Amino acid sequence: MKHLMGEGWHLRPAGGATGEAYIAEQGDQKIFIKRNSSPFLAVLSAEGIVPKLLWTKRLESGDVITAQRWVNGRELKSYDMKATRVAKLLGKIHRSNELLDMFKRLGNLPLSPDRLMSDVEEKVNRSDIEDSAIMDAIKWLDNNISDVYTDHYVVCHSDVNHNNWIVSGDDSLYLIDWDGANVADPALDLSALLYLYVPQEGWHSWLKSYGVTLTPALSKRMQWYMIAQSIDSIVWHQERHQLPEFKKWKALLTDLLHEVSIHSSKID
Repeated sequence: MKHLMGEGWHLRPAGGATGEAYIAEQGDQKIFIKRNSSPFLAVLSAEGIVPKLLWTKRLESGDVITAQRWVNGRELKSYDMKATRVAKLLGKIHRSNELLDMFKRLGNLPLSPDRLMSDVEEKVNRSDIEDSAIMDAIKWLDNNISDVYTDHYVVCHSDVNHNNWIVSGDDSLYLIDWDGANVADPALDLSALLYLYVPQEGWHSWLKSYGVTLTPALSKRMQWYMIAQSIDSIVWHQERHQLPEFKKWKALLTDLLHEVSIHSSKID
């Protein structure tokens, strides 16, 4: 990696799960280097969704190295996620035809409800977890899957955790780490962001800033996707023996099952 930068540059790991990200420094200059980042980083940069892409280099090995402008700023805190600017940026992302066209050209299949359901069931079956709430949740997902199909697919970030949102020194907002992006129902991103960070009494106004109206159909889709993501997160943290996070997601799943059972009883 060092030979790509030339003389005088110093590289150090930037952290992250992949270990493929670095900070390169030379005097006052500082840039963010990553190996094999999202293939549509150029589109994300052009639309101001991520920090500016400076250059891209393909190695003989086939790996692609990208360099982005370093942003001196901070990650958003949980309480920041209620802000109008977060809703507006996510709305901009979900409405980007350029991102959607780029993703489709890469040949990626949409993350449909049945595909997500299959992935979740496979992860549960592979794990040694035995939990009645998870079994009840899977049964509810299966019974309600026909209600959540939609023709409206967008590019979803798929990990809208507050740590992936950065405010720069000049007060620009970015959403970073696009390695897990999917073409999916926008409810995939909306459910995680709203359920984890925004009190339900604030959903109507937040979604208005995002650009849609909260309807019963959208509420049902968000419930469905949040239950699926909760199961996935429970299994993930259980396999890594991360008890606090496991308990947090288990409590959320219990609340969600209570919520849908109340909703079902009202309909009955």
